[in-house]
Amino acid sequence: MNKVILITGASSGIGKETTKLFQAKNWKVAATMRSPEKAGDLQKIADIECFKLDVTDVDSIRQAIADVLEKFGRIDAVMNNAGYGLVGAFEAAGAEQIERQFQTNVFGLMNVCREILPYFREQKRGTIVNIASIGGRLTFPFYSLYNSTKWAVEGFSEGLHYELEQFNIRVKIIEPGPIKTDFYDRSQDLTRKEGLTAYDYWFEKAMANMQKTGEIAPDGTVVAQTIYDAVTDNSKKLRYGVNTKGLLALRRFLPDWAFFRIIKTVVMK
Repeated sequence: MNKVILITGASSGIGKETTKLFQAKNWKVAATMRSPEKAGDLQKIADIECFKLDVTDVDSIRQAIADVLEKFGRIDAVMNNAGYGLVGAFEAAGAEQIERQFQTNVFGLMNVCREILPYFREQKRGTIVNIASIGGRLTFPFYSLYNSTKWAVEGFSEGLHYELEQFNIRVKIIEPGPIKTDFYDRSQDLTRKEGLTAYDYWFEKAMANMQKTGEIAPDGTVVAQTIYDAVTDNSKKLRYGVNTKGLLALRRFLPDWAFFRIIKTVVMK
């Protein structure tokens, strides 16, 4: 019997690439998104079914899980991919922007985990894949709010894996570095405050450099392959980096002042 994976934020980027890869590997895929009518070509691919799911709406999550079980009869893995980047000076961020960033990237991910756990516990198996970021282990200028959500995902996932091991439920953290997706445009929100211009010079420099990094980065297929490997490797390995360019190793071994100098040189030169 084909295994089934439920993927949030499947309409574009890493989510869409992962949906296609798992289908090609003979999995059945529940591709979930806020607007399934915008799923495009995914709706035409065999063994992919599109479901409405908003990670900030618990009733929506419960209904989606029920619909997937009715359609496929099982769920073997869940990939928490839905999210976006709130970028810019923290001082310029409004309270609603900050709350939305955490509601989607952190609380939404937790909502999905909480709702799938009773099913996984009952069947005594399952895999939860949480998409974090290299920005969940180190930080970048003007990404303080996005970084803070991904650091939260890292801590939550690491703590959760202790709780779930006894039920044969594995937790996997995926940590992409720069990847060529819509993260740098459509999936990005900018902080703005009328009359606040003090940060503009350095912000424009940083964004230009980050944009260049994204343009030359590998596309989402490399992350999709890592996710597939993580789900199917039958190991208890927790973290999987993708295109991290050695930064995680540098962060681990260099003193703060040296590492911060590297980041400032690369991002704000």
